[in-house]
Amino acid sequence: MSTPLLEVRGLEVSFQTDDGLVRAVRGVDFHVHAGETLAVVGESGSGKTVAALALMRLLPRYAQVRGEVHFNGRSLLDLDDDGMRALQGNEIAMIFQDPMTALNPVFTVGDQIIEAIRIHHPASSKSAARARAAELLELVGIPEARRRVDSYPHELSGGMRQRAMIAMAISNDPKLLIADEPTTALDVTVQAQVMEVIERVQERMGTAVILVTHDLGLVAGTADRIQVMYGGHLFETADTDTIFYGSRNPYTLGLMASIPSATTRLARRLDPIPGSPPSAINLPSGCVFRPRCAFADERCLEAPPLTVLDAVKGHATRCHRAGELEGLIAERLGTDAAGTR
Repeated sequence: MSTPLLEVRGLEVSFQTDDGLVRAVRGVDFHVHAGETLAVVGESGSGKTVAALALMRLLPRYAQVRGEVHFNGRSLLDLDDDGMRALQGNEIAMIFQDPMTALNPVFTVGDQIIEAIRIHHPASSKSAARARAAELLELVGIPEARRRVDSYPHELSGGMRQRAMIAMAISNDPKLLIADEPTTALDVTVQAQVMEVIERVQERMGTAVILVTHDLGLVAGTADRIQVMYGGHLFETADTDTIFYGSRNPYTLGLMASIPSATTRLARRLDPIPGSPPSAINLPSGCVFRPRCAFADERCLEAPPLTVLDAVKGHATRCHRAGELEGLIAERLGTDAAGTR
């Protein structure tokens, strides 16, 4: 297999607060190849967005980041500010969760795309950058793109603003695109349209994509591989089919049991995970998912390691009972698991 475009080893992110040390990300490893889509999935507070921001070096200066992050042969954590700024928005770009706050309300979307282009290509004229901005807006499916170049963010719908964010992110043909909850607060039809735009951009440019989301159903037909995070830990990782049809982790199973499906019988209620995600300051002892897990036993009083189950498929899970959970998805969800595809 080729060398990964991005390789992360032992990523740890912590913040010192008045209430104590918040360890938001705890020793996470992952990699992404060129043209691949990696989905990072988990509930709010699992550490997925913090990990993405750490890759982009967009965390506040008081954040403590440790580990190794290598992108295209360069160590991102060792780059100075000028070196990192040369990559941000150029070779690595990010689609932020809320376009209404990520876009500047006093500038047109065209001006913001033009700025992103000319910062990294100062020799480009403003007219050429404007033409490129219109081309990008058309690429992401905004109608009347040449007129919309002069629109302000508040003049666009939520779906159109998200498309404009995607246009800005891909303005310099990045090698890696990080999409942080790109479909938040959008209806399901617009969600599907936004995901189609990202896929179309990826096919055209060969861009690697890291898709950060809480919704396993959203990534079922999109991602090549999935990483499931909980309490700052990597809980399970594998290719998409293995996660959906051969998961060996109760937390992953719980996420899938809570996905609405068109094939679900009307009389069947969704099966939510009980309780709430743990505090990043005071994680439970042993397995951090133990207080919410229906399969916990005395073994779970000790923290389970991340165990490789299938090296070929890259399947690894963090559960003492992994060997007992084979086939449990099919048994508990029946056709509903297939219905999420």
